[in-house]
Amino acid sequence: MRILSGIQPTGELHIGNYLGAAKHWAELQKEDECLFMIADLHALTTSQNPETFSATTFQKTVELLAAGIDPAKSVLFIQSHVREHTELAWLLNTLTPIGELERMTQYKDKAKKHKENSNAGLFSYPVLMTADILLYKSEGVPVGEDQTQHLELTRLLAKKFNTLYGNTFPEPKTLLVSSGARIMSLQNPEKKMSKSDTPDSCIGLFEEAEHIKRKVMKATTDTEKDIRYNLAKKPGISNLLTIYSLLAGVPIKTLEKKFKGKGYASFKTSLAGILEETVAPFRKKKKELETRELYVQEILKQGETKAHSIASSTMNEVRKKIGLLVF
Repeated sequence: MRILSGIQPTGELHIGNYLGAAKHWAELQKEDECLFMIADLHALTTSQNPETFSATTFQKTVELLAAGIDPAKSVLFIQSHVREHTELAWLLNTLTPIGELERMTQYKDKAKKHKENSNAGLFSYPVLMTADILLYKSEGVPVGEDQTQHLELTRLLAKKFNTLYGNTFPEPKTLLVSSGARIMSLQNPEKKMSKSDTPDSCIGLFEEAEHIKRKVMKATTDTEKDIRYNLAKKPGISNLLTIYSLLAGVPIKTLEKKFKGKGYASFKTSLAGILEETVAPFRKKKKELETRELYVQEILKQGETKAHSIASSTMNEVRKKIGLLVF
């Protein structure tokens, strides 16, 4: 199966990003044909600092490589390096009913959050996402629940294009990332973990051991002391149990038995140890890659070449089918 997924170059990867995306990507690349994209064009829907944006984009590449993306097994590239993304997005815009974009819940949420910059790009973001996917004739897209509505639009536009111009695009499957897709804030387990939140709410994927332990020990739990998964009544400890389970590969029920009667301090100390065991190799790899800038650049150049080869072939077909003048 050909799979495409992307991540914006905003903020350092945290443990939620890893469990919700990067870990799954590293597993998918072993069996499937994977293209992974640094979605810098999508990031422009919110204001970015021109003086640091390119460095941030490069840094995200380093982080993904450190977290397990293997350029020998997958294609890693920068979205803006493949111009066909924006060309196909424009063509798909002409097929997209405004009503479909108006009902997108993510647009409504982000427009409220960024009232000072509620731009047209934010509104048509799902069309560019559709172009990203269809450009490579992707058959599957791993997403969290908050992106399933966008995948519905992708299938709708693929079907509409195929009906109007002949069979061109597969209708990609939603590969729903259920486990790990919603790792919550350590300080407010009602909110998704985010680097834009308070520092103690989030554990970076490359943090030092002492910082990890301090944040875990301060993590919100509840007044009870029993270590039991109950998302409604005990969201804090339930979130920590989820993190532990996913990192250690151990069922939550097993963890509940293991820590029965031991209290939160014992559980949190053990979780901090599992976290450090997980991130230590990533931290080491990241430091190594940061000294090999030319090597990382070469990976991106090769990724661009491979991605562009597929994208240009798709666009040649699309241009002919819709009747653009082609010599």
